[in-house]
Amino acid sequence: MVQFGRYGDKPAYYVGGENRNTAKIITYKDLYNEMNSIGTALIEMGLKGKKIALISENRYEWEIAYLAICCGTGIVVPLDKALPENEIESLIVRSEVEAIFYSSKYDEAMAKIQKKGNTKLKYFISMDLEKNEFNKFSYKEIVKKGEELLKQGNTEYIKAEINNEEMGIMLFTSGTTNMSKAVMLSHKNLCTNIIDIRFNFELDERDVLLSFLPLHHTFECTVGFLYPLSAGCAIVFSKGVRHIANELKDFQITAMICVPVVFEKMYDKLIKAIDEKGKLKTVEKGKKLSNVLLKVGIDVRKKLFKEIHQNLGGQIRIMVAGGAAFDPEKEKGFWDLGFNIMQGYGLTETSPVISAERTNLKRLGSIGKKMPSVEVKIDDPDESGVGELLAKGDSIMLGYYNNEEANKEAFTEDGWFRTGDLAKIDKDGYIYICGRKKFVIVLKNGKNVYPEEIESLIEKSDMVKECMVLGMPTQDGNVTISVKVVYDKEYIEEKFGNISEEEIKEKIWNWVKEVNQTMPKYKYVKKLFLTDEELVKTTTLKIKRNIEIDKILKQM
Repeated sequence: MVQFGRYGDKPAYYVGGENRNTAKIITYKDLYNEMNSIGTALIEMGLKGKKIALISENRYEWEIAYLAICCGTGIVVPLDKALPENEIESLIVRSEVEAIFYSSKYDEAMAKIQKKGNTKLKYFISMDLEKNEFNKFSYKEIVKKGEELLKQGNTEYIKAEINNEEMGIMLFTSGTTNMSKAVMLSHKNLCTNIIDIRFNFELDERDVLLSFLPLHHTFECTVGFLYPLSAGCAIVFSKGVRHIANELKDFQITAMICVPVVFEKMYDKLIKAIDEKGKLKTVEKGKKLSNVLLKVGIDVRKKLFKEIHQNLGGQIRIMVAGGAAFDPEKEKGFWDLGFNIMQGYGLTETSPVISAERTNLKRLGSIGKKMPSVEVKIDDPDESGVGELLAKGDSIMLGYYNNEEANKEAFTEDGWFRTGDLAKIDKDGYIYICGRKKFVIVLKNGKNVYPEEIESLIEKSDMVKECMVLGMPTQDGNVTISVKVVYDKEYIEEKFGNISEEEIKEKIWNWVKEVNQTMPKYKYVKKLFLTDEELVKTTTLKIKRNIEIDKILKQM
């Protein structure tokens, strides 16, 4: 899928530097040659058909090693860079990898694992080491070794045949409640999804994409790495969330893929800056005017809001949000200002994209329509059409590695994959996610309450950083809808001064009561737990609800 020949001399990566002019350029030809060299050396090291892990911050060596492994060597196993040492070790044992590429950040962890000797690892390959050492290898030396082998006529890697229906990629789910599962993906799974993505997010060789999300995450790996390279884009690796605003300008970024919370914070900063300049009313009037003109096919948003676009570099043309629900008001806010922002939805098990919005196919609150190769349906819908979203198609995983019990739970008898998400599909095919099936609160009267729906309403207050809605059991066998709120200490001090926690609780409780008035009575929140401590999350920023519930129960 990566277009080496077509885009040979074009930049594939801008590495380091403060802007395009000072960054090191890795061309598509460089990428292709380095990939072939690594793959050739890995086969010479006896790693043909073996599992090889990757762990590091986002960098071009990670991506080239990934391609070198899965394009002719063996099975690539990306590991979560944010995991503690004991969990990294556990995944290395479970995946049975025989080699690992890693950055210097993991030197100490790798040394401990090597000393223990309880894994199948034979090769520890450092991305930062200049020369091979006694017990570890240098990425650079492996590239040199591969180059020598290629010059000598070794074509075993270049001529390697790939079975596109066998496992080529092993990925671990984040697992919010259970032990993470190892997902088996094939080349066919990923390539099918990449072809599907082309129908929704149209990138080409003129685009420069900012890579921000961790590469082990399937959303970033497929949509922010494999797809852009297949389209001839250049990739820039972000230095972190605080640097995004400057990177958008300095590298003339045209495309960005991220989780909704980052886009939501970007939007809040934009609006705050507009307000501080006293231009908010003018912008609101401009939105109304431009929306009227849009109805008759005239789009003046980028000209009308040119200054706002300049604040985000002035070049951005595609922003894709995925991995969690996106606040519909902020999505609309971006859209009204002329930013082409779209949502995608999927799971690790689905390579990952099941559905996505398109520029000309948007419906607020939905996650767009299904991808071309995917079939979807709602299982056992209730009276409002809500049921579990099922999917089928060539982008759906082969299954979970060494876990037949999980495979039986994941698929229906006739082969449909259970997403675990509750959804409904309207008459035009737009999909709306209502919440996770395992988190739904079932009341004694049979009514279902979706925590995510209430959470999104409560989080609209500036006083609330984040929250988690749960059902607290009562003695009569029913549940009390409750919420744990993390309040924004800085905002509250700025707005109300130095007030007591009881006063904070009263203000937030009054807000929750306002939210209640917008919902049916059976959804009313009747109990509030307050904290200024961030909720415990997975590395993909999903709340670990079971842990938070246990913490609440221990405090009662």
